[in-house]
Amino acid sequence: MKFKSILLACIGVFMLASCNTSKTVLPYFTDISTVAEGSVKAGDYMPTIKPDDELFITVTSREPLASAHYNLPLSNPATNEALDITTQPTQQTFMVDSKGDINFPVLGTLHVAGLTTEQLRQELTEKISSEVKDPLVKVELVNFTVVVAGEVLTPSTIKVNRNRFSILDALSAAGDLTPYGERSNVLLIREENGERKFVHLNLNSSDLLSSPYFYLQQNDYVYVEPNKIRQANSRYNQDNSYKLSMTSTIVSAASVIASLVIALTVK
Repeated sequence: MKFKSILLACIGVFMLASCNTSKTVLPYFTDISTVAEGSVKAGDYMPTIKPDDELFITVTSREPLASAHYNLPLSNPATNEALDITTQPTQQTFMVDSKGDINFPVLGTLHVAGLTTEQLRQELTEKISSEVKDPLVKVELVNFTVVVAGEVLTPSTIKVNRNRFSILDALSAAGDLTPYGERSNVLLIREENGERKFVHLNLNSSDLLSSPYFYLQQNDYVYVEPNKIRQANSRYNQDNSYKLSMTSTIVSAASVIASLVIALTVK
């Protein structure tokens, strides 16, 4: 009886230890959760233009005719006739080629890869100012999207409409992590210089706030892996499904055999 009690106690301790090792720490930044106040260095990040990016660029001024030459004319889809450039707004996009260049009206080929949208806006403003008084140039990155997948509430492709977009912004836009998401091991995949690089980020650590990967870039992929509890539940469900399928097959086979035996016996 005493041996049985000791054995049960040992089993209980083992089960508690197993539960603790698979438990996920749900809060973010647990290393500063008890710190009343503090600061970390914030990076001055702005996304840069890359090959295959799509740029939305418009040029306006107080003299529409003067700035119109720097915009591609729009046409009426019904008649295919050019619209009046003095009264109609112009909207146009430019694809950055594999060399990092765009072909801009009047100015010709411009190398834009490596520039931020603000730097390109300033460069275009300076060049156009020689012909147009006080031009107003607008530059936006059209294809700034990130994908968030895995253990989040709403896995999705997120369209970003601002320059600075952090991994916390992305996770919030995806509905935040589920209780089964592993906070200490979030995978970020990024394409740079023809290579797909990856890094594992720990949301439980405040080091993330000063990480070079805190702010996302266009086409980043964020994957939240399932924790051990989710994986164990999945294996359990798969095993049960397999067992149920095998049981159904065996029962069906037994039924067929029984039917054949009865038929032969009757004959």
